[in-house]
Amino acid sequence: MANKKLRRTGMLPELCDRLDRHQIKTCQDFLSLGPLELMREAGQSYQQVQTLLHTVSLACAPTMVTALELRDRQSHVFFPTSLRGLDAVLHGGLASGTLTEITGPSGCGKSQFCMMLSVLATLPRTMGGLDSSVLYIDTESAFCAERLVEIAQNRFPKYFSLQERVVEMAQKIHLFRELTCQNVLKRLGGLEEEIISKKAGLVIIDSIASVVRKEFDTSIPGNLSERSSLLSQEAATLKYLAEEFSIPVVLTNQITTHLSRKGTAPSHLECNVPEGKESPVSADGESGYVTAALGNTWSHSVNTRLIVQYLDSQRRQIIVAKSPIAPFSVFNYTVQNSGLELEDGENQAGSSHQGTDPGLQPIRVRTAFNYCLTHTTPTSSHSTGVH
Repeated sequence: MANKKLRRTGMLPELCDRLDRHQIKTCQDFLSLGPLELMREAGQSYQQVQTLLHTVSLACAPTMVTALELRDRQSHVFFPTSLRGLDAVLHGGLASGTLTEITGPSGCGKSQFCMMLSVLATLPRTMGGLDSSVLYIDTESAFCAERLVEIAQNRFPKYFSLQERVVEMAQKIHLFRELTCQNVLKRLGGLEEEIISKKAGLVIIDSIASVVRKEFDTSIPGNLSERSSLLSQEAATLKYLAEEFSIPVVLTNQITTHLSRKGTAPSHLECNVPEGKESPVSADGESGYVTAALGNTWSHSVNTRLIVQYLDSQRRQIIVAKSPIAPFSVFNYTVQNSGLELEDGENQAGSSHQGTDPGLQPIRVRTAFNYCLTHTTPTSSHSTGVH
């Protein structure tokens, strides 16, 4: 709530403009200053500043709700993915007001899933959509407008048989390509105004890990701490936006290799090996398996974690690895012209690692000719045609 913009606290626009020139834009910025500083920057008297402090404090203070009110509020705020089995275990789909992460190796369909969700969000509510626009932050240049239209026309051929509806759908999806950490952070800081002005009902970031892992070499002292601070800041902003506007926020994540040595506790290290190569095993007996990237601290920042992984050359699996409302579940799917398609509604959880810590959940990735739990892929999703 501290990330709320001052313009949404009831403060006069001209006063907001003056404070904005001094880089005082959010409730946190305002409340971090002392009365004398605020008197100088706002041009207000001591009494006026005290009144403003009270107003801003009330505007960003969390409100108390009862469990009954929360249940009633959340009973109708799920965004259906159109994957029936998955929606069933998630009690209706992706929960509004929360962060949902989709993590997995390159080629499993993470970006395909995001584009499919974008199409769904623009649909009328009578068709299971949100009847809203979408804010899509692309950090890997993986978004493809042609593929978006292909998914729409194949998934809902009757509805999108009219070209006007295709154009209307495409106009509702607002794409931002941000290729550096600072640009992503700046974009997140401006999303509040974008959500309001564009009436957005869904925010997607594909991917949260890409620019972070490029810019922060965690083997350099201090980089891991700085990276964690940046990710915490991004997570806090996204959580605020999700809760404040009661919308789902979807993030994609990459994979990493979790290294362990015989007889010792495992250590979470970023270790990326070319696709098709063996999992790292050193002469000292150090071995590893693939898990979601960005570490355990990040895994606690997301409310729901969906893992996508390889099953064989054609089929993939989607795993509900972490959810506050859903049990551990596994579904087989394929990537079609219409996007992701579940093979059937049957939960395959009995054949997977039920009960595993979602931060350490092993992920199947593709090798040259077979599939196993101990191989990894490059961090970039550009090595295959399907992302």
